[in-house]
Amino acid sequence: MGSRQVSTTDLADVLGPDALGRFGLPGRITVAGLGISGISAARALARLGAAVTVVDNGDGDAHRAKAADLAELGIEVRLGRLDDGAKAGETLPEGTELVVTSPGWKPDSPLFLEAGKAGVDIVGDVEIAWRLREAGVALRAAGAEAPASGAAEWLAITGTNGKTTTTQMLASILKAAGLRTAAVGNIGTPIVDVVLGEQEYDVLAVELSSYQLHWAPSLRVHSAAVLNLAPDHLDWHGSMEAYAADKGRIYEGNTVACVYNVADKATEDLVVEADVEEGCRAIGFTLGAPGPSMLGVVDGILVDRAFVENRQKNAQELAHVEDVNPPAPHNIANALAAAALARAFGVEPRAVRDGLRDFRPDAHRVAYVDEVDGVTYIDDSKATNTHATEASLASFEPVVWIAGGLAKGATFDELVRKAAKRLRAAVLMGADRALIAEALARHAPEVPVVDLDRTDTGAMLAAVREAARLAERGDTVLLAPGCASMDMFANYNERGDAFADAVRELAAESAANTA
Repeated sequence: MGSRQVSTTDLADVLGPDALGRFGLPGRITVAGLGISGISAARALARLGAAVTVVDNGDGDAHRAKAADLAELGIEVRLGRLDDGAKAGETLPEGTELVVTSPGWKPDSPLFLEAGKAGVDIVGDVEIAWRLREAGVALRAAGAEAPASGAAEWLAITGTNGKTTTTQMLASILKAAGLRTAAVGNIGTPIVDVVLGEQEYDVLAVELSSYQLHWAPSLRVHSAAVLNLAPDHLDWHGSMEAYAADKGRIYEGNTVACVYNVADKATEDLVVEADVEEGCRAIGFTLGAPGPSMLGVVDGILVDRAFVENRQKNAQELAHVEDVNPPAPHNIANALAAAALARAFGVEPRAVRDGLRDFRPDAHRVAYVDEVDGVTYIDDSKATNTHATEASLASFEPVVWIAGGLAKGATFDELVRKAAKRLRAAVLMGADRALIAEALARHAPEVPVVDLDRTDTGAMLAAVREAARLAERGDTVLLAPGCASMDMFANYNERGDAFADAVRELAAESAANTA
């Protein structure tokens, strides 16, 4: 497709004199947060002609550099403390008609409380992207030699765990079907940039967090899936009920399919409660044999009894369990959810199989690291809550479990009770390791536990050495912390890298000793 890049100064000209009003946006907008999504939204809104002010409590060198870049677009940025001593990120700029928030800002933030008192609406970057879909079409049409196609459909995914993997699986399947697509939303390129970018898409695989859904009131997608529900981010939402309600927003207004997890009734309840378009169907996925309007597994084969003729009697083979990488139970469930969304969009069975075969999971998600002295080492640093850790532990046996970090208010009794028979031993580290130790003492007192009271850079190597000492040939040493990483590491990626580095050092020592 021949096209030109529309400059930052002519978007309003391309879209007409009332570019903002055309998409339900006012003229004076405050953006909360100077992160990736905040910057993306601020740039887009300024290009459309809005008077944009960005506020953030940070005031370091990195913040000032970002502010300088935005100032070149005519965007005002308020950082740190204002002249009156108030925090910039807690003070609503005078004249604000709409607040656009970054995902992590809590609903009870002082800025939002002030906005509420002033009658100012608050939305997120996903809401802005949704409103601007037709703006992207107009922009591409203005720079194209041939007429641009319509706005891409959205296939959306949320859940407590598995969102990123399932979204990437879905994108792989859609690509295998020859469709122009990308995995966006809570991963990859900011979704506003995708919607307003040069690249045309047929369909987008969109990962959405509960934060993003909370601030996206007009979102109405083609089809959506809620993979699972377990307590998480309750400090942000205030209660499990509020968390589930925000997850359930993804089903509102769906036009073709609402995909739910048969093994997690709470996800089906959200479908029942949703207000959808006439004709939208409820589609289940299950690790067992599927009933009508479900996808499931029969004799090691992923099958579809939802998008076939005479689904009361017929089933369509989609792929084999071995086509899923890795073929752990929770990942097969992810694959079924991705397949359901793809099939709802009309993708043929062969593309489902080919897309799953082509898919490669990201690092730190049940990732094989090495085998040392007959012991397998698996990195699942992404397992930052108990629900994800439960799925990870269920994939291996016997396990020497490396766990701990910031618990975020979680409890571990149910997790330990379910995993107890699989555990060879446990090595605990991090700020809230005592919570896991106490659960182990209550429900698995026979399991040896190493309490590693270290936070230095060598702590992970020490943990891996202790795990190696406790493991027997045929065991799996599994890093599945069940906790966030920020007490000791910058993020779960750095934690996983530290684990992999420690395993490699262990492997090198073993090789040297046997040489």
